[in-house]
Order: sequence, then structure tokens, then C-alpha cells
Amino acid sequence: MPRQNLSLRHFLLALSVVAVWGTNFVVIQVALATLPPLLFAALRFALVFFPFCLFLPRPAVPWRDLILYGLLIGVGQFGLLFVAMHGHITPGLASLVIQTQVFFTIFLSMRISGERVRPLQWVALMVAVCGIGVIMAHTDGSTTPLGLALILLAAASWAAGNMVARGSSQAASVNAVAYVVWSGVFAAIPLLVLSALFEGTAAIVHGLRSAGAGTWLAVAWQSVGNSLFGYAMWAWLLARYPAATVSPMALLVPVFGMAASSLLLAEPMPLWKLAAMALVMAGLGLNMLKR
Repeated sequence: MPRQNLSLRHFLLALSVVAVWGTNFVVIQVALATLPPLLFAALRFALVFFPFCLFLPRPAVPWRDLILYGLLIGVGQFGLLFVAMHGHITPGLASLVIQTQVFFTIFLSMRISGERVRPLQWVALMVAVCGIGVIMAHTDGSTTPLGLALILLAAASWAAGNMVARGSSQAASVNAVAYVVWSGVFAAIPLLVLSALFEGTAAIVHGLRSAGAGTWLAVAWQSVGNSLFGYAMWAWLLARYPAATVSPMALLVPVFGMAASSLLLAEPMPLWKLAAMALVMAGLGLNMLKR
């Protein structure tokens, strides 16, 4: 039976993960200035798989789980996220809206493992939905309805990936880093195929030729910092605590994300955007409260 409350050491581990994830939205924007989004995602997961697969044996989980996790996190979450951030939503708002994965994760847990959703969590969801409504009411050239819809789909894919990883880790003693590494190939190959189909070989060649040191550093940070550290540690925590305990820690991602985007990319922070952030984070915060 998973423990209910995070220990101090595991709380600090979760905090470091969300700090990496939050500031990572600025890193994503750097790479998207040069690379087509699906190609960028494919390169990210290709570097997750190789060369690390040479040093880490395949985890003792069914191939089905690795395939599902790779598709859900690679294609579903990051493929959609990168496409959305390629001119359809600002980095700060992307870092905020994708945290709705908390509610998707909790409700999937309710369906799959029987975790109960408390009345306060329903209230929390309604508050967060009001924040999403504020964003929908202020879509413009920098944030579009398409971008918002893609981020919500990416959040749902992230939540489903959480459930796959949690089930695999609870069924056996699994090396979380190896799990992320070996699932990477099942993200990279479909993403590369989709890039060829929808972005075209000309865009792929141009992006690779135009990529400089900053672009490749961004790709490497996506692979090592975000995936190998972030998602491996998140999967490790989800295997040891209930989803309703771990997932709400992600409410700090938009704090880091919007601050970094404002400071480093000069993203405007009008009153409506701050109000939306306050509502979404209030909903996420309410979700953390005990009965």
C-alpha cells in the first residue's frame, strides 16, 4: 500500500523535478526557433534512448507498457506540446494549462485503481476550469483556441502515461531511468515518421542545417534534464505514493514557467493572465488539502 505523505527527502526531489519542468518551457522555445516541433520531439527522445540503452538493460516490464508509455509521453504529450508552442500558445501559459494533468491523473486513478475523489477535489476542479475559461476568453495572436486544445490533450496524455508507469513500477522492482530510456525508442520513431509526413523532408533538412550550439544544448537538456531526471524520478515517486499525493506538486511548474518566460523571454503578464494563473493554481492547491 503506497504511503500517503511525502517524506522531506522525497518532497525536495519532487520540488527539483517541477523546477526543471517549469524553466524547461523557455528551453523549448529556444529550440523551436530553429527546429520543426515534431522533429524536435523526435530528436529529444532519440537522445533519451541512445546511447543510454547501451548502459541500462531493458526493465523487466512488458513491451506493451514501454510502447504505451513512449507513445503517450512522447507523441501524445510532447508532440502536441511542441506543436502548440510553435506559434499557438505562449510558454508561460503552456506551463500553466498543462498542469491540468493533475485532474486527469486523479480521475484516471479513480477509474483504474479505485482511488476515491473527495468532494473538495471536485470544487478544486471547478476553480481550475474557471482559470482555463479566462484563458479561452482572451485568446489572441499569441494564444489561440487550437493551442489551448492541444495543451489540454497533451495534459491528458501525460496523465495516461502516469498511470502506465505507475502500474509497471508497482508490478515489479523497476529501474525508473531504464524505463524512461527504453520507452524513448517508441516515441522517437513515430515522431520522426510524423515529422516526415506533416513537416516534410525539406523542413527537416533545413532545421538540422540551421541548428546551432544553443539548439543542440536545448535538445540535450530536454533529453537528460527533463526526461532522464524529471520523468524517471516522477515515475519513481508515483510508484511509492498515491497519485493524489504526488501529482499536485506539479502546481509549482507554472510558477517557475511563467517567471522564467517573463524574465528571459519578456512574455507580457497582463492582469487577465495573472488571474487565470491564480485560479488554476488555487484549484491545484485546493486539491492538495486534506479532508
